Amino acid sequence: MSRRSGVLEFAVLGLLRESPMHGYELRKRLNTSLGVFRAFSYGTLYPCLKALVANGWLMEEPGGPPEGAPATALTGRRAKIVYRLTAAGKEHFEELLSHSGPDAWEDEHFGVRFAFFGQTSRDVRMRVLEGRRSRLEERLEKMRTSLARSRERLDDYTLELQRHGMESVEREVRWLNGLIESERTGRDRHPPGTAERDKQDQSGDTDGLPRHRGGSRPDPSDDTTT
Repeated sequence: MSRRSGVLEFAVLGLLRESPMHGYELRKRLNTSLGVFRAFSYGTLYPCLKALVANGWLMEEPGGPPEGAPATALTGRRAKIVYRLTAAGKEHFEELLSHSGPDAWEDEHFGVRFAFFGQTSRDVRMRVLEGRRSRLEERLEKMRTSLARSRERLDDYTLELQRHGMESVEREVRWLNGLIESERTGRDRHPPGTAERDKQDQSGDTDGLPRHRGGSRPDPSDDTTT
């Protein structure tokens, strides 16, 4: 499975865990809530949905037309299909939520993972945030080294563009520092022996952090018938 299809699978399962949806509604949510998917099409979404159905993680049900769908999206049988998460799909999504390795820190994955932090345990949130910060600090150091070496050879506009890129990374690092501190403060509010409560985070408790339904980071980067 490619990195791109893996993050799409994760996002689809996460959104359908909230409620069943038509393909039209699901694509709209992916476009509006998770910015990394703004440019993707039905040709990308529906193979993913079919694969999830084949794996037993989703089920298809007949349903009425999605609210607000254009007339062109309502013709044909597939426009009436509702996708619902199965028990196996929920279990698979929770397993994916527990992953906190390097893939979760990368540009494309991190925004989507962050969008579902309300369903993620605090320990995993901390590992993802700290991993993301570490990755950006490494990137920032490389950018500074590169700029120092090439400064004399760059014109003013190229130099300003590189500075802008560095400032964007620096802002995200500061943002991550604040989130990590908030997570630690939230943890410190609980007495020892309450680690089991972390499991309740998956039902929506964010320990004081704002709910974030937009998948994009501070400085990251309609449907037809099926």
